[in-house]
Amino acid sequence: MMRSNFLSNLLKGDLRAKIFIYLLIFAGVIVPLLNLYTPEDNFLHLTDYHVALFGKYLTYGLLALSLDLIWGYCGILSLGHGAFFALGGYCMGMHLMREIGVRGVYGDPILPDFMVFLNWSELPLAWYGFDHLGYALFMVIFVPAFLAFVFGWFAFKSRVTGVYFSIITQAMTFALMLAFFQNDLGFGGNNGLTDFKDIMGFSLQDTTTKIFLFCSSVVALGLGFIVSNKFIKSHAGIVTTAVRDQEDRVRFLGYRVEYYKLSAFVVSAALAGVAGALYVPQVGIINPGEFAPLKSIEVVVWVALGGRGTLYGAIIGGILVNLAKSFFTVNFPEIWLFFLGGLFVLVTIFLPRGVIGLFADLIKYFKSKKLKTNE
Repeated sequence: MMRSNFLSNLLKGDLRAKIFIYLLIFAGVIVPLLNLYTPEDNFLHLTDYHVALFGKYLTYGLLALSLDLIWGYCGILSLGHGAFFALGGYCMGMHLMREIGVRGVYGDPILPDFMVFLNWSELPLAWYGFDHLGYALFMVIFVPAFLAFVFGWFAFKSRVTGVYFSIITQAMTFALMLAFFQNDLGFGGNNGLTDFKDIMGFSLQDTTTKIFLFCSSVVALGLGFIVSNKFIKSHAGIVTTAVRDQEDRVRFLGYRVEYYKLSAFVVSAALAGVAGALYVPQVGIINPGEFAPLKSIEVVVWVALGGRGTLYGAIIGGILVNLAKSFFTVNFPEIWLFFLGGLFVLVTIFLPRGVIGLFADLIKYFKSKKLKTNE
């Protein structure tokens, strides 16, 4: 009862939001149970691989949520959210690399293996502090948020909107990708960061660690959803939504539109960074490929499929598309991109409000049909 009242107060009677949180809690309980307490020969058993895979899907859901916050509620289509995701991932990857220490191939207690291989003599300044988890977690949020703040400040102050904003965000992530490919930058170059050993002293290969990371993804997604929900229902969120619908009118009423856009953009980037940080230890690698513009475009497809402007719709879209991706890339790898492109076209034409919009229409249809029958 106390938990129910807590959620009711937190989500202010939003039934769909509460249902989503309850489903998320259920997933956070059932997946570890199926992994730990079902026999390996039971069809319900989930292997360690599946636990990590589902955790990865949840991080994608959080990434989709972050884009929906800025696109669905502010009307700003960012084609660079993959950059914020990757930056959060690199911050966590740097901590995991510092954790390796003398267990690396070259046994250097300070320098990661790739630096020893490249004959680096000292640790770059950017790597200082990442041996502490608290500092790394701070940077996971700060680095993407700071980049979004600086980038958004100049873009929104210059009143860059629409397709022009989409283009410059894509240029941003492409530039970062090219930069991170350079060995001289000190982030692993083409190979990126990998061969992680443990986190907080626990092996990343242990079942309990995988379950912990999965549950952390559940908690992060739940908190991200609640924060986003509270934001869009706050005064700032209401103004932001109004900017999406009638920017000139909101500006005429005296609001500094660029500040509201900037606040949404920064929060969105921070959420994407958290998603990237949880993604890396569950996948075991982070490289410049995560900055690729195609990655950011895929996120747009997830949100469009699930239904933008709903929060939970974006999350569902992110999870569903990646479930399909896992199936198609294993069984039909040559047609995956055609499937993804065709899916986006079909959704844009026939389901402009996404899967969630389709379900809402079906519910309304059956309700109206039931009322007519009763009459």
